[in-house]
Amino acid sequence: MLLAAVGLSGCQGITSTSAQLRIIDASPDAGVIDSYQNSSALAYNLGFGTTTSYIPMSPGVYNLAAAKAGTRQTLVANNETLAPNRQYTEIIGAGLANLQQTLLLDQSTPASSGRIAIRVINQTTRSGAVDVYLVPFSPSQAKGSSTSPMAVNLGFGANSGYIDLPEGTYAIDVVPTGTVLASSTVTLFSGAQIAYVSGAVRTIVLIDQAPVGAQHAAPTPGVQAIVAEDADAQ
Repeated sequence: MLLAAVGLSGCQGITSTSAQLRIIDASPDAGVIDSYQNSSALAYNLGFGTTTSYIPMSPGVYNLAAAKAGTRQTLVANNETLAPNRQYTEIIGAGLANLQQTLLLDQSTPASSGRIAIRVINQTTRSGAVDVYLVPFSPSQAKGSSTSPMAVNLGFGANSGYIDLPEGTYAIDVVPTGTVLASSTVTLFSGAQIAYVSGAVRTIVLIDQAPVGAQHAAPTPGVQAIVAEDADAQ
């Protein structure tokens, strides 16, 4: 599992009406990128699977762009409006030849007491549509027993929206759409158990498995997961 925090806030100050923006590099072959808003840098040297912390920005309309690291060669750019008191995630995804930039509005308030909110976004380019299970921890129960997928038939770019669940310890399992999860199932991804406490709001971004072995090895349909923190109870 990849999770990194890299940020450059520039000249914006943190105020009660600031917008908050984080950037995730989900493109498997775009290389290392720099992120810009208008002519100012937001973050440098974002590698595949990296997510920044939230960066405070004044509300307004911005040209958000991703450039090849160390240059001002723009790879993708969009004009976006950031509203006050809102959190956003900007995902740089797809392959370099068809690079895409997606802006998502995040849930900035904690889930209700005893509950959590989980959102899944599929940015894998090789796995096809997937079903995602969030399997509750149970030492006496086999994997998949009495468990239904939390999100089904998520193709590239699909967003499950926030799903309300009881607080607890869960493991993420990702399988091709229509696959029944059982102890013998070969999954695209099986994550470690993570404790989600009351009020936790998380975004899970599925990305391609990084190549292993020879430099020119054929790509595999495996999956990695980024778990990003949107909000927590105070």
